[in-house]
Amino acid sequence: MFKKFERTSANRPAANFAHRPFTRKKSCRFCADKVLKIDYKDTRLLRNFVTEKGKIMPRRVTGNCAYHQRKIAKAIKASRNIAIMPYISLNV
Repeated sequence: MFKKFERTSANRPAANFAHRPFTRKKSCRFCADKVLKIDYKDTRLLRNFVTEKGKIMPRRVTGNCAYHQRKIAKAIKASRNIAIMPYISLNV
């Protein structure tokens, strides 16, 4: 009456890695280049980590380590607070 399904890997198709190209792990640009410093006044650098709508990009997109991502977020928030960077884009 009822079919019994077993949970084995033999019943599942092989993982489809062919359609997904190999993506290289992003390295933190601040760890790689020790000269780069995160400063809330450097809006040219901070703009690279903000979307067009003004949202802070996540680590998985930017490739930053957790330490530098926190520093970036604090610098962006500080520059927004003193009106160096906008909270939202004006082109919405």
